[in-house]
Amino acid sequence: MSKIQVNKLHTLTGHNDCIYALAEGANPRYFYTGSGDGMVVEWDLDNPKDGKLIAKLPHSVYALEVDRERNLLIIGHNFEGIHVIDLNENKEIWSLKLTDQSIFDIKSLGTEIYVGVADGVVIVVDIDQKAVKKHLKLSSKSARVMAFDNERKSLAVGFSDHTIKIISTKDYKALHNLESHSNSVFALAYSPIDEKLISGGRDAHLKIWNTKSYNLSDQVVAHMFAINYLSFREDGKYFVTCSMDKSLKVWDAESHKLLKVIDKARHAGHGTSINKVLWSSYDQSIISVSDDRSISIWKVEF
Repeated sequence: MSKIQVNKLHTLTGHNDCIYALAEGANPRYFYTGSGDGMVVEWDLDNPKDGKLIAKLPHSVYALEVDRERNLLIIGHNFEGIHVIDLNENKEIWSLKLTDQSIFDIKSLGTEIYVGVADGVVIVVDIDQKAVKKHLKLSSKSARVMAFDNERKSLAVGFSDHTIKIISTKDYKALHNLESHSNSVFALAYSPIDEKLISGGRDAHLKIWNTKSYNLSDQVVAHMFAINYLSFREDGKYFVTCSMDKSLKVWDAESHKLLKVIDKARHAGHGTSINKVLWSSYDQSIISVSDDRSISIWKVEF
């Protein structure tokens, strides 16, 4: 493994339950976390110790998304629906009852919000109309994670039925059905610079897909246990994965080679499952959230 320096800059606390959700703000200096206790908190990377409570909901929060165009925070409220917060005003401006299921992921694109739900449905919400536009019943198992390919106007959705389905965002038609994982798919990200989609999941494998053909081009046994999430650095050269095995791993995005392991033994990392990870576009730090109720901020120097 290469000579990469890792420094833990901050450990942030305040959530009273496992932290499941993590999203970067329209101004990437800010980020947002959501947890099992229904708390949604805003953090400032320039002054990280003082989190600001944005919302407190009756049920757990697994998914957060920021609509950068409108500076809205969209909160997935399990067994209910979505709450939309105007971040300029710091207040809720509308909400929508959508489901009695868990909401695992939310993505916004243009005037639409896509909500991935535990019953295998992706619900499309029209932001201007504040109304449901479409129910896409894509599987009998949970829709766990989503990623947009803006080049091809498509959405990748990872499911608990072990598949990844590629959907057109123009007419919502199914384009591809990717089968290679042997368990639930939790992690999905398109490269910012290459024609590749990387997926990971409960089988602890990374799969690399060529987005021209959606053929599998490479696979890596990446972690001991489930890969919960992955995030590219803004320049697309590296990506980071987080796992139920309590570690973060930094990878070369071109060769898919492991460059660094960040864990409790070597770097005073998390003590339990790491649920989400974000490679900040503000200061290139890595932000991770865990079942241990803490947020860690890491500086990685190559």
